[in-house]
Amino acid sequence: MARPSRQTLALPSATSLRRLYGNSKPPPPPASAFRRAASVLLLAAAVALPCAVLYRAVVSNAPPPVQVVWDRWPSREWGPPRAPVVVPEAEEDRDLDHISADDLDSEYLKLEQVLQAASMDNKTIILTTLNAAWSSPGSVIDLFIDSFRHGVRTSSLLKHLVIIAFDRKAYRRCTEIHTYCYALVTGNVDFSQEKRFLTAGYLEMMWKRLDFLRLVLEKGYSFIFSDADIMWFRNPFPYFYPDGDLQVACDHYVGNATDLRNIANGGFNYVKSNNQSIEFYKFWYSSRLRYPGYHDQDVLNFIKHDPYIMDIGLTIKFLSTTYFGGICEPSKDLNEVCTMHANCCIGLQSKLHDLRIIMEDWRDYMSMPPSLKTSGAFSWRVPQNCSLSLLNQ
Repeated sequence: MARPSRQTLALPSATSLRRLYGNSKPPPPPASAFRRAASVLLLAAAVALPCAVLYRAVVSNAPPPVQVVWDRWPSREWGPPRAPVVVPEAEEDRDLDHISADDLDSEYLKLEQVLQAASMDNKTIILTTLNAAWSSPGSVIDLFIDSFRHGVRTSSLLKHLVIIAFDRKAYRRCTEIHTYCYALVTGNVDFSQEKRFLTAGYLEMMWKRLDFLRLVLEKGYSFIFSDADIMWFRNPFPYFYPDGDLQVACDHYVGNATDLRNIANGGFNYVKSNNQSIEFYKFWYSSRLRYPGYHDQDVLNFIKHDPYIMDIGLTIKFLSTTYFGGICEPSKDLNEVCTMHANCCIGLQSKLHDLRIIMEDWRDYMSMPPSLKTSGAFSWRVPQNCSLSLLNQ
């Protein structure tokens, strides 16, 4: 039997059907047309499926995007080296703060690697955070690191310091001056500019920092957290209590380490990783919803009275301003001071002015003969641009 010609199999157009049948409904197309359409679809699927599988395999085996690799590996002296990340020139100015949720697992793995490299033998690290406003040469972060180098038994602690960068500029600056740097994923929020006290951007940055510290505890690492506007002059570990889960500095210290009337300052604390501290940080972070418009330090001073603290078994110890002082309440004896904080101070330039004077005073003290040091006659020249009275205006 002769094979039907291509013309025989051609389907009539809609126009020709209307001409033939007028306004009446045209008959359905012949069954052979359905068989031909089904054959075409099966052929297309047979071609497309292998291509899709091949494409997925290529994508799965491809290296991760450049922007995900933000942690800085330690030098050869402290750990395994890593080849530097090369950012293509066309992508040099891309905003790398916006990393998709699919990459978060990879980011947390890199965090674990950085923490492990910087950790002391007992899984304790030192943490600070940094944004672009505090990262410029000669700014806060340089003074912070310089204080370690000029302190008493503090320079060796730098190898346990991890700087958490909130933005690309801060991260790049960190990699120029320090070994252990990690870029914190910040979603669609720009943390690069100076955040004025209690503005919306300031509050969001403080709460994000707190939630990050909770994650560090959950990874099993104890830490000293220090704001970058704190100068380190002595190793603080001998001045911590052996039985405190959370040990926190104060804006005002009433003379007793367990007295809840102490005014806590969240900018410096020593936290042991255990079930109590992890649960407390979850409680602390969730309490932001109970106290909208307040920052983490205010909320800490609210919730320290909450019965839930006793329920979870958390031991809080407040650190004396004799050793851990600040502009609010300066350490009076330079023979005992461990840290000095530019607290009770609003504005970057005011902080920088008084922090530089603090560093000058410390260098002058260190250059004095022992007899003059022990006399206790030397005192700080701050506050000048920073003061508690200015904060309350």
